[in-house]
Amino acid sequence: MPYPSDETRWIDGDHDIASINDVIADTVQSPQHRRAWLRALAIATVGLGALVVAVFGVFWWYIGIWGVDVPVMWGIAITNFVWWVGIAHAGTLISAILLLANQAWRRSINRFAEAMTLFSVACAAMFPLLHLGRPEFFYWLFPYPNTYGYWPQFLSPLVWDFFAVATYGTVSLVFWYIGLVPDLGTMRDRSTGLRARVYGVFALGWRGSARHWERHQTAYLMLAGLATTLVVSVHTIVSFDFAVAQFPGWHTTVFPPYFVAGAIFSGFAMVLTLLIPVRAWLGLQDFVTIRHLDHCAKLMLTAGLVVAYGYLAELFFGWYSGDPHERALIASHLHGRSAPLFWTVVALNVVFPQSLWWRRARRHIVWLFVLSLLINLGMWLERWLIVITSLEHGLLPTTGGAYFPTFWDWLTLAGTLGFFAFFMLLFIRYVPVIAMSELRELVAHRRGEAP
Repeated sequence: MPYPSDETRWIDGDHDIASINDVIADTVQSPQHRRAWLRALAIATVGLGALVVAVFGVFWWYIGIWGVDVPVMWGIAITNFVWWVGIAHAGTLISAILLLANQAWRRSINRFAEAMTLFSVACAAMFPLLHLGRPEFFYWLFPYPNTYGYWPQFLSPLVWDFFAVATYGTVSLVFWYIGLVPDLGTMRDRSTGLRARVYGVFALGWRGSARHWERHQTAYLMLAGLATTLVVSVHTIVSFDFAVAQFPGWHTTVFPPYFVAGAIFSGFAMVLTLLIPVRAWLGLQDFVTIRHLDHCAKLMLTAGLVVAYGYLAELFFGWYSGDPHERALIASHLHGRSAPLFWTVVALNVVFPQSLWWRRARRHIVWLFVLSLLINLGMWLERWLIVITSLEHGLLPTTGGAYFPTFWDWLTLAGTLGFFAFFMLLFIRYVPVIAMSELRELVAHRRGEAP
């Protein structure tokens, strides 16, 4: 297959195979950014400590320290769960679906997005477990033979979430690791001492032979096909947590595609939020070009249009149903108690992203970064709107109420942000953030050499 023209090439500068290895490996080996990295790690460690305190509080006093109560029995914890699972979707989309579609531009950002997926899934998995009420008995969710003959209730959405998140996390981890093996071999050969031995263990004896490459590519493509189905299935299952319930605003068939599109939307927003500063910090502008950011913005715009359709469908079907409870919830969104939140969500997730129709906006780095932050905030607020507002509008006057988060709710959210940042910083410091082996293949095609 011929290499694309200069207008659409995905590496800037006159790089060869050796210079790719030098630039990307130096982000791990060079002490140049160590001081800034340590400062960032110290801040993230404070957030990680907040998570430890928050989790200890839940185990000691249980979820009564949160703001959940009757009728709002799901609060920020489930809001955060849905938000973090959504963020995890961009990594699988970039890595698996774009790989199967033979999109060369994914090669510069897939490793970073995959790592983001893993840490997002870890953050998401915490919340259903903490929300059990007695989180020390989380292992009861496993279908294992036991003395009492007890088995999980497979009609419970909590069990669906367990299997969905566990499957997604496992496949994502294996997919990320398989793609990383050739680069671990490169890092092993460029390192000395203990670091070389550690890289050598995880490189699994990689030597870059034709047999190794054949098996690697076969496994990589098989995992890509498996992971592709998870992009749709995982967040569809998460949407069933709400769609199967008889609550105003929840019981609707639009939720599965709506949740999947929203997950891709927020996932690409988080990719840009993290990738833009890391790109500048590590000096990777030649490999993560403005064209990569432009393509991410286009996909984000596409997913955002589906999200906008979901908002319209939600309003229309609620009105068309004729159900007074559904109509009361819509009235609350449009001009009632929840109207400020609803219109803020519309502005952040629908109005502002329309700027991405213009090429200049898609290639304006500062605006892309600001917009990605706004979308992340908007999607979190949307989860609040879905999870909490519906529970505040029950089917009976006695089931109506208001939800007020406590200090412990916010501390848990801040803690997961610190957890996510902590492990992302470790990843940036010890693992190549860009797939050197895949970029070497692009350069080899351009120069007519063997990769």
